[in-house]
Amino acid sequence: MTQPEPPITAAWPIRRYSGDTWVEADDIVVAEYPLTLYVNDSEFATIVCTPADLESMVVGFLASEGVIRTTADLAQLLVDEEEGRAYVDLHHRSALDPALFTKRRIASCCGKSRQSFYFHADAQTARPLAPEAGPRLSAAACYALMRGLHAASHVHRDTGGVHQAALADGGTLVAAFADIGRHNALDKLYGHCLRTGLSTADKTIVFSGRLASEVVLKAVKIGAAVLLSKSAPTDLALQLADELGLTAVGFLRGSGMNVYTHAHRIVE
Repeated sequence: MTQPEPPITAAWPIRRYSGDTWVEADDIVVAEYPLTLYVNDSEFATIVCTPADLESMVVGFLASEGVIRTTADLAQLLVDEEEGRAYVDLHHRSALDPALFTKRRIASCCGKSRQSFYFHADAQTARPLAPEAGPRLSAAACYALMRGLHAASHVHRDTGGVHQAALADGGTLVAAFADIGRHNALDKLYGHCLRTGLSTADKTIVFSGRLASEVVLKAVKIGAAVLLSKSAPTDLALQLADELGLTAVGFLRGSGMNVYTHAHRIVE
């Protein structure tokens, strides 16, 4: 019997000041949910996330961290929403090297609680993109995709408290996910692509969050050659995007944007 998913949002009683008047109201806030992941019977990580699309998030997270390459590596994946636990068994139990991975708590924010695997897993899973890879998009198409991203998430409209990540085929969004953690939203997208066999080679990632180095690395691991964001980049993110062949676009808002790297994919 399938367990019901935990609620994604909740109503919280507040006093709202509007103009010069206080009113009693309910505010809709997004849920924050810890999911502890066990791999081969060992506790691997606790991810603080929005409690939706959890199986896709687990698959995307493990692939992004280099624990698996495809869903064929999974012998079993079980998510117990009520207990807040996910259990993964790998076909090859030796695939998880304890010298490379340690038990972690991965917060929804972007602070020091998240360990970087750039020096080992990233080197294996973030392969440079060929210059001819990926789509060619007009500026008008980029603006339309960002508008579509905002329209795709009712959780964002209701709460304003989640990041969004979507995959676009040309000018059409084909998959979209939301989460309180921007990394989680990308992992959900990645996991969905792996679980459904959705090709990413000719696709675009449309993203609501800041373009930090880990976001760029995740985009390259997913396999999309264009990353559109409404927010700012960091210098390390742009160095990585340049080295890895990713077209990084930031400050995509209204009718303006900055193309930081590999601008040949944004055409007139």
